[in-house]
Amino acid sequence: MVEKENTKMAQAYEIKEVTVADIKDLQRISRETFSETFGSQNSSENMEKFLDKAYAEEKLKAEIENQNSNFYFLIVNNQVAGYLKVNEGDAQTEQVTDNALEVERIYLKQGFQHQGLGLVLIKLAEELARKKDKANMWLGVWEKNYQAQAFYKKDGFKRVSQHTFVVGDDPQTDFILVKGLKK
Repeated sequence: MVEKENTKMAQAYEIKEVTVADIKDLQRISRETFSETFGSQNSSENMEKFLDKAYAEEKLKAEIENQNSNFYFLIVNNQVAGYLKVNEGDAQTEQVTDNALEVERIYLKQGFQHQGLGLVLIKLAEELARKKDKANMWLGVWEKNYQAQAFYKKDGFKRVSQHTFVVGDDPQTDFILVKGLKK
């Protein structure tokens, strides 16, 4: 477990790598944060279909056990505030660019947003990418998530393409953003 002080916050935080023993907590925070963020913009039927499929215990277990995927809890005041999921190699959801690390998920509970914690997680991803000598980081962000788009743009990500992300039965558009990691 890594402990750091966030200069934008008065409180300290910890980073903990997620293991199979944490699967129930991971499932709970995944469902909670996705619902909080996107529930009002999707039908309850599509949300439930998506949540049941994307965050099924067996699926999360397989993702945790994949050596090319890593999850990290962000812990603030002894609470899981959010988490980061990164992928490389064949664990990436698609091949966007060579020698890249995918940031598949940055999820923060609503009560922990706007405190600099999203920046903590994206900088953790960048640190991991640099340690693995990756040339690029990439991610998908929903076309209607303007706040996240602005956050990633400010951090140096640029839109290069788009893909379809299905929530239940609803095909939606995610913008693909890439950040080059100069040596």
